[in-house]
Amino acid sequence: MDSGIVLVWIGALLIIGGVLYGAGQVLWRGRLSDAGSNRSTGKKTSLEPQQSPRSFSFRTHWPAFALILLGGLLILTETAF
Repeated sequence: MDSGIVLVWIGALLIIGGVLYGAGQVLWRGRLSDAGSNRSTGKKTSLEPQQSPRSFSFRTHWPAFALILLGGLLILTETAF
């Protein structure tokens, strides 16, 4: 197997790993909304957040962005030459 193809595969795996890592961080933080309605207050529950989402920021997801960037660089440099 050619070493160029190996680098492309490593780059693709880094991109996939970065996306999964970023998604996993968001999902492992907890529930996205309440499952049922709150009968004591009479409010309807929805999937819309009560406040602006601060969970997706560069500061908290920099490892995922770094993996995606590194994978993209590996793929682009190998296909350019």
